[in-house]
Amino acid sequence: MTQPPAPRLRYHAAHWGIYEIDQGEDGQPRLKPLAADPDPSAIGLDQLDPAVARLRVQRPAVRRSFLEHGHRADPAGRGNEPFVEVGWDQALDLVATELSRVRDQHGNRAIFGGSYGWSSAGRFHHANGQLHRFLNLFGGYVRSVDSYSLGAGRALMPHIVAPMDEIIQTHTSWDVLEAHTTLFIAFGGIPLKNTRVIGGGAGRHRVRDALRRMQTAGCRFINISPVNDNLDTGGPVEWIPIRPNTDTALMLALAYVLLQAQRHDPAFLSRYTVGFERFRLYLEGQEDGVAKTPEWAAGITGIDSQRIHRLAFELADNRTMLNIAYALQRASHGEQPFWMLVTLAAMLGQIGLPGGGFGLGYGAMAGQGSANARFSGPTFPQGQNAVKDFIPVARIADLLLQPGTPFTYDGKTHLYPDIRLVYWVGGNPFHHHQDLNRLNLAWQRPESIIVHEQYWTATAKRADIVLPATITLERDDIGFATKEDFLVAMPRVVAPQGESRDDHDIFAAIAAQLGYGGRFTEGLNASGWLRKIYGGTVERAAKAGIELPVFDEFWERGIIDLSGYQRPGVMLEEFRRNPDGHPLATPSGKIEIFSETLASYGQFDCPGYPVWREPHEWLGGPLARRFPFHLLSDQPARRLHSQLDAAPFSEAGKMTGREPVYISPADAEARGIRTGDVVALWNDRGRCLAGAVVSAEIMPGVARLATGAWYDPQADGSETRGNPNVLTLDVGASSFSQGCAAQTCLVEIAKYDVVDSQPLEAWRLPEFLGAGD
Repeated sequence: MTQPPAPRLRYHAAHWGIYEIDQGEDGQPRLKPLAADPDPSAIGLDQLDPAVARLRVQRPAVRRSFLEHGHRADPAGRGNEPFVEVGWDQALDLVATELSRVRDQHGNRAIFGGSYGWSSAGRFHHANGQLHRFLNLFGGYVRSVDSYSLGAGRALMPHIVAPMDEIIQTHTSWDVLEAHTTLFIAFGGIPLKNTRVIGGGAGRHRVRDALRRMQTAGCRFINISPVNDNLDTGGPVEWIPIRPNTDTALMLALAYVLLQAQRHDPAFLSRYTVGFERFRLYLEGQEDGVAKTPEWAAGITGIDSQRIHRLAFELADNRTMLNIAYALQRASHGEQPFWMLVTLAAMLGQIGLPGGGFGLGYGAMAGQGSANARFSGPTFPQGQNAVKDFIPVARIADLLLQPGTPFTYDGKTHLYPDIRLVYWVGGNPFHHHQDLNRLNLAWQRPESIIVHEQYWTATAKRADIVLPATITLERDDIGFATKEDFLVAMPRVVAPQGESRDDHDIFAAIAAQLGYGGRFTEGLNASGWLRKIYGGTVERAAKAGIELPVFDEFWERGIIDLSGYQRPGVMLEEFRRNPDGHPLATPSGKIEIFSETLASYGQFDCPGYPVWREPHEWLGGPLARRFPFHLLSDQPARRLHSQLDAAPFSEAGKMTGREPVYISPADAEARGIRTGDVVALWNDRGRCLAGAVVSAEIMPGVARLATGAWYDPQADGSETRGNPNVLTLDVGASSFSQGCAAQTCLVEIAKYDVVDSQPLEAWRLPEFLGAGD
């Protein structure tokens, strides 16, 4: 008897990886890891779990007093009062009317388009592209620039080497490191948990095996970090504990030893860099009277001066790759460790050589070190923004609290506009912003807040109008991440839940009411747009030597493997080979150890060369007497930021429903804390509760609490589920970049016994009233 053909395998892309769609015993779709992935992530397997689905926004909802009084409603009710579920026609009319009112009365400079977050792995239904196209056609909006992850780095690196995106996509490939690197220095480790994700989806998680191959090939690893569990090579790793926020001082001392011992490379510095002699005056103490010796650095970093001295010689005696984690620039004066790492690598003279030089974020995401061909994937066109006003992304609370006040960014002075309407799609500022009690105050300033959301997050609960959006499994899309292995057809897997709609359909309907629906859609539905943006991808891939099939064949096949086009890469190799023929995009065309541009800005906290500046808060400062722990708020291991926090996989990593905080045995013993205890962490900005984990993998005086626990505030401003951003510092990394400085944070910790009085309510749905209530 002839067997029926096996059903065509379907695929789905998420930021955690690519999944095969299977059918469970109950007949419902089930996600499985991609068979070709050697190290798949378990994070995304729970996307359809009932614990997650119960938190969905089912229908359009309007805050009760906003429905009654419009923009004159008391903003203090946000997050506290019930919602009224309404029909789509009424909801869309409310949004269109409010947008028109604000534009007519205050202009487009009064609208903030807040779509910061990872949102969808699908390239067409990516939320920020949809929102920005919609608002651009409406006349423009105030935007944000840079990112919370890389605010300082993105502002700095174009001045001294190249734009961050160029650096990220041209990192020396792992196969080259395996063949040539003999010493790998990791400032801040290479946390494998961070490499589980990339925007668009990692098809083959490669970093674990790449590190192990390097270890097997004989590469030696040194982890310079406050924690010791963030670099796993399958073999021995030397751990050099360092006080948080002091890496720049250590690098300066290493540079000092290289210079005094004449182990630096003057020929490289002369040919490929500018400004070393100017920097040398500072390094040797001729500018400030302080030579940056190992003894000087030892008092700042806590590292023995003799170990610093020996380490400098080890750098010079090897083919050395210097790598730095993104976390080090998410701090006060965060530009300095990035700049100093490049300077130290330049002094070694190995930039552009196989296996040597520097890396900015090996281990930050899945992509760094990929050998895949580079081309731009599917992109939904956003058009042009007629409003020139912007903010550095981490200054959202300043924007709302301080309209009309000046701020500096990249050497220029700007003014914060007066924002009356916030339109937020595809993100959760009550996850990623700092000092959430301050953000709560700022959130009461706009006259109206409109949100598209899939789940009842803290941001949705604090909105005036909430429109239910589909999740990626409920719509057709295309998955792609630059320099990753696969291009993925993402057909809809399940029907939309409740009355949720695609963001594109929502914006198309509002645009039609506002008179520009045709310009927004260009006469295309989602299927038509997928064909159009795929066609553009085919053209760009062809320029990179990659032949892609026509759309119908692609959609039928479901997945295209691009790994056959891999080729080894060495960052800045062409520049080293011919600096005149392949100059950098800096003002000098060279690596800028001293930047005339930055020096001209006259900013003490970010002068014209890399320097050590004391952080706003650190263990060597006076505030440490009151708050003796430096809190690290890193990325979580069981979710991406706050996405899928309610999923069973994320919940299994919690303690009594709270995020775990890691402290050293010495600190735990001094405070009578054991693993499993509920502890309180606090400073002058707030307080949160967490579950203690006593670990020898963290140095004394340091605590680590991952981000992403759904924000669960109490009436007194405290938080119960372990969200560190009620504690973190909401100031710019410097007056130059205004980047996020979350890793500069001091706290106190104590055992907390009154647990029953602090209910866990982050996953509680808001109260809903009938239309007549």
